[in-house]
Amino acid sequence: MIDVKLSASSVRATLIGDVVGSRRVADRAAAHRAINDTLADVASGAIDPPAFTVGDEFQGTFPTVGEAIDAALAIRLAVEPSIDVRFGIGWGEVTVLDPEAGIQDGPGWWAAREAIEWTAAAQRQPGLASVRTSFRAAADSRSDIDAVNAALLCRDHLLGSLDDRSVRIVKGLLTDQTKKDIAAAEGVSASAVSQRAGRDGLDLIVVASRLLRGVP
Repeated sequence: MIDVKLSASSVRATLIGDVVGSRRVADRAAAHRAINDTLADVASGAIDPPAFTVGDEFQGTFPTVGEAIDAALAIRLAVEPSIDVRFGIGWGEVTVLDPEAGIQDGPGWWAAREAIEWTAAAQRQPGLASVRTSFRAAADSRSDIDAVNAALLCRDHLLGSLDDRSVRIVKGLLTDQTKKDIAAAEGVSASAVSQRAGRDGLDLIVVASRLLRGVP
C-alpha cells in the first residue's frame, strides 16, 4: 500500500512535458498545433487541463499518478513519429499562488521539474537513450517511486524500439480496437498483426499501460 502523508486536499499528480530537440523541428508552429490538439484530448480527467506555458513546454495536473502517466502516453503516441516528447511526472502538494493567472507552486511541481530534468539528462546516455518519462515525489510522500520508474523505464525501452507500423498498432490496441480492425486498416492479415504484437511486445505494452493507469 502506498504511504501518502501529505494533505489530500492539496496533493495531486503534476505533469510537465516538452518537445525533444524542438529547435530542430522544421515547422514549430505546426508541431505546437498538433500537441495542443492532443492536450485537449486528455483534458477531461485533469484537475488542471494540460496547456502550454512557455515555448514548447506544457503543464497540467491530475488526481492520480496513473492518470498523469496515461495522459503522457496518449500525448506521446498521438504525435509520434513526427514529434518526440519527454515528460516529468511529480506527486506532492500544489499551492495556487494566483487563481486568476493560474500560477502554481509547491513540492508537486518541484518533483515534476526534477523528473523531467532527469529524463533529459538520461537521454544523453547511450544505455538510456529511449527514456521519455520519469517520476518523482515530494519527500516522504510515497513508497512506490522506484517501482513506478522501473515500469516506466521498461515501457519506454519497448516503445523506443518500435517501427512506425508497430506504433500505429499499439495505438489501436490501447484504444480497444480489435486486431482484425487494425489489420484491415493496415492492409495486412490479422495473423500478421498478432505475430507483430507478440514479437514487438505490443500486448505487453498494453498490459503494462493498463496496470500503470491504476497507480494511485
